[in-house]
Amino acid sequence: MCGRYVVTNPVTKTKKLVKSAIQVEDNENYNAHPNQKLPVIKKYKNGNTLENLKWGLLPSWAKEKDFKPLINARLETINEKISFKKLIKDFRCVAIADGFYEWKREDKKKIPYYFIRQDKKPIFIAAIFENDQFCLITEEAKENIKPIHHRQPVILNQTDVNRYLNLGLLGSSFLKECKKPDLIFHEVSKDVNIPTNNTASLIQNVSNN
Repeated sequence: MCGRYVVTNPVTKTKKLVKSAIQVEDNENYNAHPNQKLPVIKKYKNGNTLENLKWGLLPSWAKEKDFKPLINARLETINEKISFKKLIKDFRCVAIADGFYEWKREDKKKIPYYFIRQDKKPIFIAAIFENDQFCLITEEAKENIKPIHHRQPVILNQTDVNRYLNLGLLGSSFLKECKKPDLIFHEVSKDVNIPTNNTASLIQNVSNN
């Protein structure tokens, strides 16, 4: 599961991928969380755009009072779930991030870690959307990440972003087959547990303090 991430200067990071940014600015969000409006890349006939969608997808058939918005979709079952199978076919987007957080359970404690690409490049997370809401796609974690958590976001290389957005390709098959970047991680402060905390200190390695 991916429930928090970091995104800074999204307009600058995506200028080679999008034709225009719609009401998105180069700000810094060190604690992006569900229910926030966050920048994603969407494909239109006249080019890609960067726009803000709400993280957390309430399916059109669901009643809001009875249904918690979906923030993650499992790649392994995305073609089977009624909430997702049409979206992976026809409504794909890509979330932009610097890195993401995950928590390791140790006895009764949950220790937060921050993950980035080994090459320090921006992270592009495969996602799906419906109306003004989006949901990240996750997969089984790589071996080096499993000691922290068994799931991780499906991360695309920049060269694969447009291929994923091409609805002529079968989205789930492409995501399973494309090459994924290597990730590194370090422990961070429990301050990230509070969504209103939002400073660069959240991503600092606590073992260096």
